[in-house]
Amino acid sequence: MENPRQNQYSPIRDFSDFFADPRHSAEEVVGIGGDLKPDRLLYAYTRGIFPWADKPLLWFSLDPRAIFDLNVLHISSRVHRRIRQKKFTVTFNRAFEQVMRCCAFRTEEQTWITENFLRGFTNFHKEGYAHSIEVWDENGRLGGGVYGVAIGKFFAGESMFSFLPDFGKIGLYFLFEALKKDGFTLFDTQQMNPVTLNLGAYEIPKDKFLDRLSLAVAVPNKWVPPADEI
Repeated sequence: MENPRQNQYSPIRDFSDFFADPRHSAEEVVGIGGDLKPDRLLYAYTRGIFPWADKPLLWFSLDPRAIFDLNVLHISSRVHRRIRQKKFTVTFNRAFEQVMRCCAFRTEEQTWITENFLRGFTNFHKEGYAHSIEVWDENGRLGGGVYGVAIGKFFAGESMFSFLPDFGKIGLYFLFEALKKDGFTLFDTQQMNPVTLNLGAYEIPKDKFLDRLSLAVAVPNKWVPPADEI
């Protein structure tokens, strides 16, 4: 189903002199340095490249690539029960920077979400290409959320957090529902980890991912998520 609001996009500046071509590079690091300005991020994401480290800034195109089928999300009966109980409120793009900062919070490991990343992706959000979904508890506290990049029919899930039990998974559930409604065809989760594996992610070869990505971003529209609270 097409989203009639999905009809604006920016010209994509050519950064082929900076990035190695993922289709022809055997290396997973395809760029070093540069910046996180919206024009560079837009070029990168439409070509299967994403930043994942800072100082120096490293750009990756992984093989294999981890993705989700939007029709398959493995969540427990407990999470389904919480969704039915509806003791929360879901919003989109209400607290983008706050969601990023919550995703950056780590007690036992370092995070790649530095202040440089926060500035870069907040500006990408202002340009209409990066989005957040927030899950608030009954007292108005932000308990979980997800942020990522949407271009055309492609969504790149960047990070998820839960400060309250299952709130991140609830956010992911409603994100999947919104993307399906608007006809998205590819959800990238970049690299497999125990959390995404348990949620139903799987790996495909890089070349197959790039083929699917090319179709999904052929018209690099900006996504306009639901404006109403859920």
